[in-house]
Amino acid sequence: MKNKLWLPLFLFSISFLSYGQNKESNLPDALTFNNGSKVTSVKQWNARREELLQTFRNEMYGTSPGRPKDMRFEVFDNDKNALGGKATRKQVTVHIRENGKEAKFDILIYIPNKAKHPVPAIIGINFIGNQAVISDPKIKLSEAWVESSKNSPCAVNGKATDACRGKNASQWPVDSILDAGFALATIYREEIASDRKEESFQTGVHVLYPELQNREDNFGTVAAWAWALSRGMDYLETDKEINAKKVAVFGFSRLGKAALWAGANDTRFAMVISNESGAGGAKLFHRGIGENIRRLNTVFPHWYAKSFRKYMDKDTLLPFDQHLIIDLVAPRPVYIASAEGDKGSDPEGEFASTLEADKIYRFLKTDGLPVKEIPALNKSVMGQIGYHIRSGGHDVTSFDWHQFLIFSNLRLQK
Repeated sequence: MKNKLWLPLFLFSISFLSYGQNKESNLPDALTFNNGSKVTSVKQWNARREELLQTFRNEMYGTSPGRPKDMRFEVFDNDKNALGGKATRKQVTVHIRENGKEAKFDILIYIPNKAKHPVPAIIGINFIGNQAVISDPKIKLSEAWVESSKNSPCAVNGKATDACRGKNASQWPVDSILDAGFALATIYREEIASDRKEESFQTGVHVLYPELQNREDNFGTVAAWAWALSRGMDYLETDKEINAKKVAVFGFSRLGKAALWAGANDTRFAMVISNESGAGGAKLFHRGIGENIRRLNTVFPHWYAKSFRKYMDKDTLLPFDQHLIIDLVAPRPVYIASAEGDKGSDPEGEFASTLEADKIYRFLKTDGLPVKEIPALNKSVMGQIGYHIRSGGHDVTSFDWHQFLIFSNLRLQK
């Protein structure tokens, strides 16, 4: 009886393993140009990099505008005794004028007072307003729409209240970031571009560029968030207390997608940190697991360009995939973080994408990712690429930030 069962089980196992391998065996090769020729030098890689950027602009993220010609920074708060003297708090309004219209958004910045200046910095977009990252009564309440819920009341009729202050502090350990010698800069997503599909492209920076909407490669919301991170970088370059050569861009979930795209486009970011960015972020579509292209384009149709919709139900056949986005960050350090319980983000797919990107990091003579197998739970691995998968679900935790700050110290401070 055992012999009769053994062969079918063996064949099933081989079939299953082959299926798992084939789902990723057709991944687009970073070192092959679209015309089929091979990349053999760094000079050729630079050309291939531009080709990949244009592919992603045309087919997924959309085309973004350049740096605005009419942009100014208004520093309306500069308190050198914030948080009991621990930090200098700055609040800066970015004013942009284009096509006779104006958009603005605020940057909240904390700079450690005791660290040697200029300091390295971490910049990222937040989910429910600058006032939510820490309980500081001096932070300006956002005037943009703020979501609320029965479990987490924070706004009334979409307007932020004092109940919002510090509401999201668990995901933004300001004290730990300052203690590590880093400044923190953050911007609220809704001030940049609306994340509500019924309001998409009607608020924020989108109103400045109507000519970028009636086209297949339209300026999507993920691209707008990424573009605003670059405008934040424009300001940081003017601040003498910030070392603009050592700025990491950070993002979680959909904002992690934006952080990766910002880092791919803007090489001024010295490092990229992606926390559970999932589909359209760090995970591979070719695995056909987790959140898929159809869901992205139907539930969140404003996130990506219209051109991306033609790939619905074709996840495993894409002529590109997200390992190439990580490649576009190379050779700069990048950290990808996953969570075991975050099945929509497909943590195994995030690791597979990271491992595939190791090839380019090695090609560019860095130490890349130091492992070939997904590490044990709650164990961080750090080369020029860092990675961990922690226990728990979709969130940013103290464990995540502890690894990010260790990695940031290794790669930016030392």
